[in-house]
Amino acid sequence: MITSFCHNFCLRSPVLPAAPPNIRLRTPSVVADAGKLFSSITSSSSEENTMPPTDTIDDEPQVKESVIRLMTRLAMQYNAVNLSQGFPNEPPPTKVKLALAQAVLSGKDEGLLQNNHCDITEEELTDSIIKLLTNNSSEDIVTDELNQYSPPMGRADTRKAVSEYYSRLYNYIVSEDDITLTLGATEAVATALRTVGRPGDKVVVFEPFHELYSSQCEIFYLNPAYVTLRPNEEKNDWNYDTDELKDAIQGAKAIILNTPHNPTGKCFDRNELKQIVDLCLEEEDCYIITDEIYEHMTYPDDNGTPRKHLLIPEVFPEAAHRTLVCNSLGKSASATGWRLGWCLHPPALSSLYRGVHDQLVAMAPHPMQYASLAYLNLPTEYFRETLSSRYIHRIRKLADALRSIGFGVILPEGSYYLFVNFESVEELKGLSPKDAAMYLLKEVGVASVPGDNFYGKSDDGKQYLRFAACRSDTDIDNAILRLKEKLHPVIM
Repeated sequence: MITSFCHNFCLRSPVLPAAPPNIRLRTPSVVADAGKLFSSITSSSSEENTMPPTDTIDDEPQVKESVIRLMTRLAMQYNAVNLSQGFPNEPPPTKVKLALAQAVLSGKDEGLLQNNHCDITEEELTDSIIKLLTNNSSEDIVTDELNQYSPPMGRADTRKAVSEYYSRLYNYIVSEDDITLTLGATEAVATALRTVGRPGDKVVVFEPFHELYSSQCEIFYLNPAYVTLRPNEEKNDWNYDTDELKDAIQGAKAIILNTPHNPTGKCFDRNELKQIVDLCLEEEDCYIITDEIYEHMTYPDDNGTPRKHLLIPEVFPEAAHRTLVCNSLGKSASATGWRLGWCLHPPALSSLYRGVHDQLVAMAPHPMQYASLAYLNLPTEYFRETLSSRYIHRIRKLADALRSIGFGVILPEGSYYLFVNFESVEELKGLSPKDAAMYLLKEVGVASVPGDNFYGKSDDGKQYLRFAACRSDTDIDNAILRLKEKLHPVIM
């Protein structure tokens, strides 16, 4: 059903032109073969770990199951500490959880989250929930709004709250008419690609990258052009080659920019963003699609100076008409299961973006839209102080432990991942990334992600693994104990 939908949507969307005659459209094949991914290193043949093979032909898009999410499943199977998938295992803020419970139970907008900019207290929300749970009268339950469809673009009050969020935190003014609430940042990016891209168009992607970027390009018949970030161990950061970027952007329809970056933790600085903006504006019609889900997780530089996330349409207003900002509350609210995101799109693209979004997913979950009013109106300190400090201790202690057993570590400037080189770990040297990840999983009891999963052009990932330091302190400490017990640095 999904395959048929994607095929029909790409071929027959009434608002987009047909593919050019030199582009051969293909029916996507969703390859869900976990066993094949690690066939050389896993021996289990359980149904949970091995899916039946799917016949493919040479020109089919290679869209496969997420390796990151596969590693989470394998972590459960092998009872390993899950440092693979980047989701917290700690709860959202209490007020945000209560807001969702109140929305689902009441089913209607009672104004509790809107009075005086959400100044309602946790105690008042709790009292409202208790009243709803203890009131057995059916007379008060006449209609239900919040558990039903919302307008496709999202509730007006929530879109207004997103607008006020950017005004408060970035001094950036954006109309709620140019904001669409999405099914997480994943759908926000997908809809952005489908809005600006046509089959055969080139899309620039920095590698290493999150696997969804290349897969979404495949689904929509777009051609990714990769620009490789490479480690500079002397400066403790990751850099790209300017000439490689210039060549890639030439003739491109879009560039996907994830900053703070997953998996390296790079925060693109003002000069780098200026270069990217200028190169895109030199092109006739090249858009910047940003993925900003780690915007508040930025860490001080070596001099202790705080890093600040830079919002492209605010810092570079000349590029606002070419920029689509994709974001989500999933990481910042520790609510990755809510699937509530948004996109700020240029006015000229608003109608088309919303049309694509409507036909893809219809809407974001309505109760979460309403409850997100509580999140979007959390105190400024939560975004500027709490989130910027929440993970830094976990990152540093995991980094120290990994260094002590031979991993090459560059501390991230933002996000909450460690993308590390394992060539100097005695037990892992000479292994492929998948072999190394499976060794850690089965022999050590710690789940990571193979580094080559994040590359599309170069083989730079062949000695890398990614660890997510967003899990609880207990999980991080448990993982460190297991790693130190089973792994040792290469003796030179």
